[in-house]
Amino acid sequence: MKLLLVDDEPLARARLRRLLEERSDCTELREAANGAAAIEANAEFEPDVILLDIRMPGMDGIEAARHLTQGEHPPAIIFCTAFEEYAVAAFESRAVGYLLKPVLRDKLDAALDAARATTRYQMNALARETREQRRFLSARSAAGTHLLPVADVRVLLADQKYVTALYPGGSLLLDESLRELELEFEGQFLRVHRKALVAIHHISGLSRHAGTERVQLDGLDLRVQVSRRHLSAVRTVVAGL
Repeated sequence: MKLLLVDDEPLARARLRRLLEERSDCTELREAANGAAAIEANAEFEPDVILLDIRMPGMDGIEAARHLTQGEHPPAIIFCTAFEEYAVAAFESRAVGYLLKPVLRDKLDAALDAARATTRYQMNALARETREQRRFLSARSAAGTHLLPVADVRVLLADQKYVTALYPGGSLLLDESLRELELEFEGQFLRVHRKALVAIHHISGLSRHAGTERVQLDGLDLRVQVSRRHLSAVRTVVAGL
């Protein structure tokens, strides 16, 4: 069983490492110090189980779990935290375990045994049920994992099986479908074309250009074409801004 241990406190990681290394079924163990590092390590390492702290700087464990369960082969997630109040949110993110620090050996063993019994098929099914909106979009490249705050995104453009997220100063290629993003971020993004979603709170106007209606977005020079099919809905939204 391959394990990934994620905690921003070195002492907490060291204590859990000692407990984990005593298990005969622990074949490989790696560590990460924050949510972003966990996403990158998960992509490279493909662990079976991730033991994940919740309160961490930057991206917290709940947000990280939503990203970690998006992949084709999601790992089982066990949260390890000093705070009881996150239990509901943890299980809503489809965790298979929730351990309070300091983690006791028998509790850890029980959680790991439960994780081992959870098949990849079951994890995929659980991940599909998760409907919480992420605060970040993530993508991998040769340079590593890139995290883009959803609040910064102006446009999502479909391109074959990928989607390009445009934001002031750049773009990010996502390995997700436009339809999946539309469903997850309902209320934040508006479909204006078969291949385009725009961020509602960044719409600055609607104008006619080259014979077609186009949406203007703050911080972006691009004007996104609106199809006839979606024009009425777009006008309604713009009128209410």
